[in-house]
Amino acid sequence: MNKVIFVSGGVCSSLGKGVAASSLGALLEGRGLNVCMIKCDPYLNVDAGTMSPYQHGEVYVTDDGAETDLDLGNYARFTSSPLSRSNSITTGQVYEAVIRKEREGRYLGRCVQVIPHITDEIKNRILYAAHEDDDTDIVIVEIGGTVGDIESIPFLEAARQLIHEAGRSNALSVHLTLIPEVAAGELKTKPTQHSVKAMQEQGIQPDLLICRAPVILDEATRQKIALFTNIDPDAVFTSYNIDTTIYELPLVFFEQKLDLVALKKMRIESRHTDLTCWYTMMEKFKARKGTVRIGIVGKYMDLHDAYQSVYEALFHGGLETGVVVELVKIDAGRLEESDNLDGILGPDAPEGRIDGILVPGGFGQRGTKGMVKASAWARIHKIPYFGICLGMQIMVIDWGRNVLGWGDADSTEFDPSTKHPVISLLDEQVDVRNYGGTMRLGKSASRVEPGTQLFASYQRDFIYERHRHRYEFSNTYRTIMIESGLRISALTPDKSLVEAVEWPDHPWGVGVQFHPEFTSKPTAAGPLFRDFIAAARDGKLAQG
Repeated sequence: MNKVIFVSGGVCSSLGKGVAASSLGALLEGRGLNVCMIKCDPYLNVDAGTMSPYQHGEVYVTDDGAETDLDLGNYARFTSSPLSRSNSITTGQVYEAVIRKEREGRYLGRCVQVIPHITDEIKNRILYAAHEDDDTDIVIVEIGGTVGDIESIPFLEAARQLIHEAGRSNALSVHLTLIPEVAAGELKTKPTQHSVKAMQEQGIQPDLLICRAPVILDEATRQKIALFTNIDPDAVFTSYNIDTTIYELPLVFFEQKLDLVALKKMRIESRHTDLTCWYTMMEKFKARKGTVRIGIVGKYMDLHDAYQSVYEALFHGGLETGVVVELVKIDAGRLEESDNLDGILGPDAPEGRIDGILVPGGFGQRGTKGMVKASAWARIHKIPYFGICLGMQIMVIDWGRNVLGWGDADSTEFDPSTKHPVISLLDEQVDVRNYGGTMRLGKSASRVEPGTQLFASYQRDFIYERHRHRYEFSNTYRTIMIESGLRISALTPDKSLVEAVEWPDHPWGVGVQFHPEFTSKPTAAGPLFRDFIAAARDGKLAQG
């Protein structure tokens, strides 16, 4: 078995368990080790594909088409861990598999129980992902939820069993808790003590403790926590509030020797570390000058996590181009109700002109009229525009309505009876009734046309990006769209599907059917995000 680290959380949710696990993974990779990241989610959904973005945030898509929790996006941005559907384990998957085996008679008539059958299924899935890549040295398993939640108990029990079976030098428990601040800046350790006690009641003694706190803990506080939680004093770390970026967290943990303590406890010989890429990234962060205002015109603006990867990729683009990216979140419904877009997006806006517009993915009709307005405004006023998935389809609808004069041009998703369905379902999607996992999902190839903005960004004839959509550019309208000036900048290798479009005579108007945000990193910005931000920066400078 590989070395394994279980990361759990206590006191409350949203403490940054996924970012902490990812940062630890980044540090171990800096030590020359190969890391495999796994997320265990306690919800009964089979995957995140059918969840509301308002409740759960974005759906992250892997190369093999798995629709997963957004924490896998953190893993991808911080580490080089291979990610596939086996790296995302949910209660729904586990119970579905166990019930299927029971129906097939594979338990030979035994009474099927949570222990050992559910816990064995969890363990088997963890071990399968751990051994999927022969080069894996350390497996980091994040257990979703909070200790004490009834849904998390089977996963914690599976972790307890694996720790016992592997031995303490081969398996560690890292627990993330909260140190709240009360009146007069006093830090309280009692919630952390109770959280560790709850872990001990599950049969797990944490080896390392990461305390989420407003400031770094002093030595006396660390000693007190260690005394009451049965943890070594040098194994108590602080994830404190930083005023730069979450991507500095690996360096924050490195200064506290988190990786060295973990290696010592797992009896892995300490080796030279190389965190050059993270130090270089922070140098770029501090060297940024000027600001570009990017308007994100979307459906799910009330929850930041709904477009997490898009926001992060825009930040990466700012790092690469040397500017601060200010996110201006604009609910598309607001634009539907206004006839004065100059007062929202243009020079008449109270907070100033938008330097670039991005329309991200989404489902359903709500807000699409506002998105079409935003697309037309950016096209006419020569403002850089980036359309992703639905955002590309909006470009096509705008072109049909406002350039070709088809007032009812639309997607059959929004208007099944339109006479000009410029966006429509693929034939194989027409009779689909189950919505989970049935879209065009995962990585696929696109052939890029030379001389386009897309080719200028990628510098390659073939690119590989991930898809998550059900509707496509209608080939019925391909010829007339091209003849009227719309540029088709990428197709599938067999030329059967349109993958990207561009506006002619425009500084930067690009729409792609795929999701390039999923492959962007702080240390290597996605090329389209880099060039979109650069176009917004240059346009702002030209405006004076």
